[in-house]
Amino acid sequence: MLKKGAIILDVRTEKEYETGHIEGSVNISLGTIRERYVELDPEKTYITVYSHGLRSVKAENILKERGFRHIHNGGAWTDLQKTMGQ
Repeated sequence: MLKKGAIILDVRTEKEYETGHIEGSVNISLGTIRERYVELDPEKTYITVYSHGLRSVKAENILKERGFRHIHNGGAWTDLQKTMGQ
């Protein structure tokens, strides 16, 4: 998916994001996603990530409720980062 242009959406807080993140990822915290989802393009593909992956499922569901069709749960950002070889 990443090779086809999917965007990693990191839904941790800004402070958590600053401690480490996947290069090129977008940071919109779970606490603000209900308001800030308008900053995202519903036609693009997003992979949600969080510290342990549990809250990324919540973010995925919120975006799907808002009409996003190409949303996937990426789980823990550190696991995805390892998979990507970063």
